[in-house]
Amino acid sequence: MTSPASGRLSLDFPVSNPRLNPQRRREISRVLLDSLGDGFPPGVALAVLDRAGVMLRAWSGAATLIPDVEPVESDTLFDLASLTKVVVTTTLAVWLEQEGQWRLSDPVSRWLEDFEPAGVTLRTLLSHSSGIVAHRPFFEMGRRPAAIRRAVFDEARHARPGAPVVYSDLNFMLLGWAIESCTGESLDELFRRVVAEPLGMSQTFFRPARRLRTRCAATELDSDQRLTPGLVRGEVHDGNAWALGGVSGHAGLFSTIDDLSLFLAALLDPRRGGVLSAASVARMSRPQCGVQPEVRATGWRVEPQGWGDWPTATIWHTGFTGTSLLVSPRADLAVVLLSNAIHPQRDLVRQSNYRARVHRAVSKLVA
Repeated sequence: MTSPASGRLSLDFPVSNPRLNPQRRREISRVLLDSLGDGFPPGVALAVLDRAGVMLRAWSGAATLIPDVEPVESDTLFDLASLTKVVVTTTLAVWLEQEGQWRLSDPVSRWLEDFEPAGVTLRTLLSHSSGIVAHRPFFEMGRRPAAIRRAVFDEARHARPGAPVVYSDLNFMLLGWAIESCTGESLDELFRRVVAEPLGMSQTFFRPARRLRTRCAATELDSDQRLTPGLVRGEVHDGNAWALGGVSGHAGLFSTIDDLSLFLAALLDPRRGGVLSAASVARMSRPQCGVQPEVRATGWRVEPQGWGDWPTATIWHTGFTGTSLLVSPRADLAVVLLSNAIHPQRDLVRQSNYRARVHRAVSKLVA
C-alpha cells in the first residue's frame, strides 16, 4: 500500500550545521521517502539535533488512514507508548534522588505500602532487573485502577531480584505509584510542574483534550489492547494505561518532535539549565546490568545494535507505537523519531527494520 503523501517530504533546517551537508540530507531524505513510498509507516516525524540546536526537522505521510486520510504536520501529536518510561518516570525518579527526596537504592516497600517482595529496589525496577513478569493484560478487568494495582502487587510477589533482565511494564507501573507516594502529587501533574513547564514542553501531556484529537496520529484499528473493536486515536493505545485512566508510569504520554527536541537538548547539554544536572545524567546513563542487546542503564537502554556506528554511552529507548529517542553525548547528537507504525495494524518486524534504517542514515553525521 502506498502512502497518499508519498513523494512529499517537508524539511526544515532551523540551525545551519556543517555536519548536515547536502549528501547527508539526501541520504536521510531518501530513507524516509523510500519507506513512505512503500506505505510503511503511514506517517513520520523526525528531528536531529546537537548542542548547537535542531539541525533537521522532517515530516510526511498520513496521521490517519481511517476513515479519511489526514496528513502528518510538524505539530502532530504522537502516542509515545513506552517512551513515557524515560521521558516521565525515569526523569522524575532520578530528579527525586538529585533533590534528596529518595534514594534509588531504597526498597520499593518503603514507598508502597503492602508491597511485599524483599530485595526489590527502585533501581531494580528502573533497570528491569527486578525479576517481575513482563506483562499481563490487566485491562481485561475493565477500567478498575484499584483492582489493577492489587493485581500488579500480586504479580510482584513472584519477583526474583538479580535475575536476567526482563523488560517489564509492571516495573514502571510500580515506579509511577512510588513517585506519587513519595511526592503526594499525581504523576501527570508532577511531570508538568518539574519537567514540561521548565523545559517549555507545552505540547507534551497525558490524556489529550478531545479538541486535540484531530492533531493526534492514529494507532491501531481493532486492537488487542481494547475490550471492544474500533480505531484508537487521541487516547493511549496501551490497554493497561487506558484502564488506569490514561496516566501510568509505563505509557500514556503524547508529544511532538519539537517538544521532544527540547527534552533531548536538556540531556545532551544539561549545563544549560535542564531538569537533571550533568552528574545526574552521567549516573543515569551508566550501564547497570544485562548483556547486549539488553544492556540497561537507569531507565534507558545502552548502545543500540544495528542502528549504525554510535559511540559508547549512547542511550536510547523505543515505544511500541513506532517511536524512539536516542541521545549520544560523545557524538554530540540526538534523534527523535515518531511514527504511527502500528496503524492500522502492527508489523513489528517491519517497524524494527525501519527504525534501524533511519538511525543508520543519521549515524553518518557522527564526527
